[in-house]
Amino acid sequence: MATQLPIGDLVIEVVRKDIKNVHLSVYPPDGRVRIAAPRRMKLDTIRVFGVGKLAWIREQQQKLAAQPRETRPEFVERESHYVWGRRYLLNIVQDDGLQRVELKHNRIVLHVRPGTTVERRAELMAHWRRQLLREEATKLVANWQKRLGVTANRLLIQSMKTQWGSCNPKTRNIRLNTELSKKPKQCLDYIILHELAHLLVPNHGDDFLKLLGSNLPHWRSIRRHLNELPLPVIEAKPTAATKRLAA
Repeated sequence: MATQLPIGDLVIEVVRKDIKNVHLSVYPPDGRVRIAAPRRMKLDTIRVFGVGKLAWIREQQQKLAAQPRETRPEFVERESHYVWGRRYLLNIVQDDGLQRVELKHNRIVLHVRPGTTVERRAELMAHWRRQLLREEATKLVANWQKRLGVTANRLLIQSMKTQWGSCNPKTRNIRLNTELSKKPKQCLDYIILHELAHLLVPNHGDDFLKLLGSNLPHWRSIRRHLNELPLPVIEAKPTAATKRLAA
């Protein structure tokens, strides 16, 4: 359970874990701050650590505030959308057939029924992106599982506000952010390696970094590129209708 630690006008979320060292994170899009600390570490000790990192925290929050944001999509004709780092123009086709999304050359073709709302278009696109990401991620997971000698239990695709991915070493479940379908495939490859590596090393210590480096030597440049890309807008959550893509 998280504890709220106020330091001046800043509120830091403190999470205690079975770890040896303190980890400080500043999350997009709004600069939320979290400290992961060993279970037995006193709160006063954590406070001193946080105070010592205030300048760094402010710097990271300023960088996030200045970072470009994606514009909120309206799902209209010739609107720009990105798939695997490449720009496509949206083509809206209104008919009475099956509602679906197709990728054709430099266009994303969205088939909808006449009078379909923007919310419904957003749901259809979000569902399509999850399918697209799952298909590509499944292949990459299989590749990295073989190379690392590990096996994940489940691959979950979902909207995530502050993380590109996550791994639960106990359940062996891997979660990926739907927004990765917009980014270059090398970014997805890196995130999958990162999360699967946690099945071998649950923390971000030296052993973890060595594992990343031995398998993907340029992982830092990929991470830097990913974190410099425009921050995402969280789109529609799935509904029963979009799971069928046929309402």
